[in-house]
Amino acid sequence: MRIRTTVLASLAALALTSALSAAPAAAASGTPAAGTGRPGDIVTSAPTAFHTQPGVPTAAKAWHITYRSTTATGRPDVVSGTVLVPDDGKQGPRPLLTWGIGAVGLADDCAVSGRFPRGTSSEAQLIDLALRRGWAVAVTDYEGLGTPDDHTYTVGRSEGHAVLDAARAAQRLPEAGISPDAPVGIMGYSQGGQAAGWAAELHSSYAPELRLKGTVAGGVPADLPTTLEYNDGGPGAGLALMALTGQDAAFPALRLDSYLNDRGRGYVDFMKRNCVPLSTIGGLFRHRSEVTVRDPLASPAWQLALRGSFLGTRSPDHPVYLYQGTVDELIPYRVGAALRDRWCARGVPVEWRDYPLDHVTTAVTGIPTALEWMAGRLADEPTRGNCAA
Repeated sequence: MRIRTTVLASLAALALTSALSAAPAAAASGTPAAGTGRPGDIVTSAPTAFHTQPGVPTAAKAWHITYRSTTATGRPDVVSGTVLVPDDGKQGPRPLLTWGIGAVGLADDCAVSGRFPRGTSSEAQLIDLALRRGWAVAVTDYEGLGTPDDHTYTVGRSEGHAVLDAARAAQRLPEAGISPDAPVGIMGYSQGGQAAGWAAELHSSYAPELRLKGTVAGGVPADLPTTLEYNDGGPGAGLALMALTGQDAAFPALRLDSYLNDRGRGYVDFMKRNCVPLSTIGGLFRHRSEVTVRDPLASPAWQLALRGSFLGTRSPDHPVYLYQGTVDELIPYRVGAALRDRWCARGVPVEWRDYPLDHVTTAVTGIPTALEWMAGRLADEPTRGNCAA
């Protein structure tokens, strides 16, 4: 009961903040179609601002960009994002982080590239910790957020492409002054942890020219079927329905609408027009059976699609830092631990750490240690991980 009450109170506060700060995201209308070009090529760029809180300036230069990327099915697309460079007067090369943002919602207004200028992104303060170290940061909005089409929430391959191509785009933005030879790190938590994990696994085949030194991934939904079952009727039930909606956006043949009842279709419509705090509250503690006429998770087509975002079947070609809350109410601890075991079994140097905390508290508590680990990798310090511990 205490966890349920805490979750409700936290989400209510987030919803109020979201409602008060709602405003249009960075302009995405008129974004050119994918057309021709390489993944990571800049399509549009414009100066923007980066604030950790409303009206609070930061020592960073920022550009809103759209750039070419690749969908989960291999089609070219255009994704939006933000490139951030510390305004510290430093000349010469600097490291680059490509950052997978945690879940923000399905509506275009949720895209962090539109929230950074207003200081209403919940992860901005964490990103600022990296900027204070002198690192440049590229932040993707992912496919379908701030650009045409629907957001492919929890579709791992699409997210991984977007994260890697954001790094390419940052290096190809002349104003940012980021060297193509810069050491690169990947970071992300929650949805961002899934995106980071996929970027880590895809690096060698999709973007091998990036000098990738390490990946940090926390609270990773590495096994979607297990994660969705865990959230059925729980505080993450709204996020679970969002995940089904994101998969349906990537793979329309799944026909999610045919599985939903009127209540379910109403929830999905609401989620497509709102951001995570309100969307999460809208689906709070609902069971799938309350919003469907038949269970999509029982369908072979849905099982295949969800398994397509499973992490741990490929080996990242660099060290990885994984962290997870032992009492995470959204991502089962066993899912994070199993990803560690799969990568360790494949010989990946994994550094694992867990915290006796919930999902959000682990994200905030774990970031200083994660950044310190990343600093070692960007400096080419050796690590063997702790797989044998």
